[in-house]
Amino acid sequence: MPSPSKQFDAIGAPWQIDTADPLDPEVFAAIQRRIEQFDRTYSRFRDDSLVSRIARTPGSYPFPPDAPPLFELYRRLYDATAGAMSPLVGRALEELGYDRTYSLQPTATRTRVPDWHEAISWNGSELTTLTPAVLDVGAAGKGYLVDLVAEVLAEHGVHSATVDASGDLLHRGDGELRVALEHPLNTSKAIGVVTVSNEAICASAPNRRAWAGLHHILDARTGLPTDRIIATWAIAPTALEADGLATALFFADPASLAEEFDCQWVRMLSTGQVEHSADFTGELFL
Repeated sequence: MPSPSKQFDAIGAPWQIDTADPLDPEVFAAIQRRIEQFDRTYSRFRDDSLVSRIARTPGSYPFPPDAPPLFELYRRLYDATAGAMSPLVGRALEELGYDRTYSLQPTATRTRVPDWHEAISWNGSELTTLTPAVLDVGAAGKGYLVDLVAEVLAEHGVHSATVDASGDLLHRGDGELRVALEHPLNTSKAIGVVTVSNEAICASAPNRRAWAGLHHILDARTGLPTDRIIATWAIAPTALEADGLATALFFADPASLAEEFDCQWVRMLSTGQVEHSADFTGELFL
């Protein structure tokens, strides 16, 4: 089992990579370059990113080769949630205070989140913005970056590793990993445990980014934070899928998601009730 750990901060979150042997400095440098490349494309928090350029000037923009899986998953989840999960919530998040400076000060303005077909067109390699749009891929992007970091490790011969980006975790290689499901109302406790092997588990909860009675998980149909679900967990073959599904579980019927995606899931309602998929292989304490 992997044991030596490499800990660092990236894209505003603590990361940990566990490998059987200490991570070679050359490999870690390649990981840092890959994270920087991703951030320079997709971050709405830096002026020099592609997403920030798009927000300033509508038009057609080629995206790097890693973009198709991300946009294709977003399109599938946009449809599966009847438009509730959308990469077009960036401006709404800014207006609520989750902006580039992390002001956490809501403004009086509330701009309607545009429908996908009204605002953007994706042809598989190029994004065209039909109206001014502030993209935010945070609902699936960190999970996808976990997958991309694992690809860098594999390219350098590291095939057994666990990559954990603060709630978005991918296990690759031999053995298995036992993961606790953190209680959203008491982070010192767990509501259950699950074992993963060569798959990803991602969690989502509003308690990690909350301010002034608000949080970062928005329903694009209303532009406001959701309040019926307080925590979700999704297990899927990739962290991209698991991260996206963990967000979609705030909005969609889980059974419908499970019909289209290979996943297990758990979610906690604001009432304290816990729901889970019929094939969930873990143990719940509630």
